[in-house]
Amino acid sequence: MAQTATKDKETTDPSSTIITGKAFVVGRNVDTDQIIPAEHLVYSLDDPEEKKFYGRYSLSGVPDKQSGLPQGNIPLVEEGEFESEFDIVIGGPNFGCGSSREHAPASMQIAGIQAIIAPTFARIFYRNAVDGGFIIPFESEEDLSQIIETYDELEINKEDQVLINHTQNKTHNLRPLGSVEDIVMAGGIFEYARKTGMIE
Repeated sequence: MAQTATKDKETTDPSSTIITGKAFVVGRNVDTDQIIPAEHLVYSLDDPEEKKFYGRYSLSGVPDKQSGLPQGNIPLVEEGEFESEFDIVIGGPNFGCGSSREHAPASMQIAGIQAIIAPTFARIFYRNAVDGGFIIPFESEEDLSQIIETYDELEINKEDQVLINHTQNKTHNLRPLGSVEDIVMAGGIFEYARKTGMIE
């Protein structure tokens, strides 16, 4: 089967305190079946040729009446591609609710998403995102899904704990990450524990 090549895209240096890119906005109660529908859980995360399909189908679920996925029927990943043109997902409250599925944050990382921002996360999604070393879940002080629009140009300053919307010329506060960033950047909770001497 012929496959479309992944689009080239600049990614942020993991050591940088700044994350920049386009916003992709979704609504409240986006669950893990909307993030990566069950019918796409057939691919191996250990096989590079299969793994990229998780990126292709990330956030491709059908929204129900309780969810705003996706805003304006804009796909996270264009048809035929494996990676998104977007960099930062802005979600409403209770992002990642539903079943315990580590493939959900993994699919977003594989699609090229560098950060997720929401006022609240479902506990299991938050833990999977961090413990698996997939993606940084930033908590906002307000529901930015009601303010930011898809395609807005954003900048996350991890050091100052702010989100700058360059399109709207607005700045929004983010809650402190604590050790979350260190765990994600280490590649997950076990790698973090090894690097910090908690385990051999």
